[in-house]
Amino acid sequence: MNYLKLSICALLFAVLFVSCKQHEEARRPISQASGTFMKKSVDRNKKLVANEEDVIKKIIKNNPKAKYYATRKGYWFTYDEKSTTETASPRKGDIAYFNLEVKDINGKIIYSEADLGPQTYYVDKQDIMMGLRDGIKYMKKNETVTFLFPSHIAYGYHGDNKKIGTNQPLICTVTLRNFVPDPAAKPAPLVGQTPKTITPKAPVQTKKDTINP
Repeated sequence: MNYLKLSICALLFAVLFVSCKQHEEARRPISQASGTFMKKSVDRNKKLVANEEDVIKKIIKNNPKAKYYATRKGYWFTYDEKSTTETASPRKGDIAYFNLEVKDINGKIIYSEADLGPQTYYVDKQDIMMGLRDGIKYMKKNETVTFLFPSHIAYGYHGDNKKIGTNQPLICTVTLRNFVPDPAAKPAPLVGQTPKTITPKAPVQTKKDTINP
């Protein structure tokens, strides 16, 4: 009887062991497939970026009269109109007023200035195209700059869900008309200076015959 019980227990243990081992083996290809997919995705993105940069470099080479500047973010720009008097550039929290024209990499207009109208942007506080977010901070008032943006700092894989498609590099021409500090922002006190306490004034009594607009 004891021998029979031991045999049954051994059989059950063997079945459970084989089942667990098969389950583990079945899960391994999923992990391997996931790693393979990620590697292929990274390689594909690297190839996409390299191809777009090659196209942009050909545009630069075919325009020898224009001086292009490479940026750390991986895009290029050239001045159409460069200011010789202005020295300041927009900073975080400033309000920038500009005009914008967007073309595809072949120079075909996607959005004209008339389509987009005057643009208002709170620097580094609004969600706009990554390239423009960075590029505007290179500009000075009354300058016009043409930017060459690879797709990864334009609208990327998703496009803009309107006229700009998937992984589309762009040519953007920006005219910075003006920029001013945000009037709603409170200036920080100077180092070592105690902020002044503002005592509210008593309300002014208006005469009965006064007409308030």
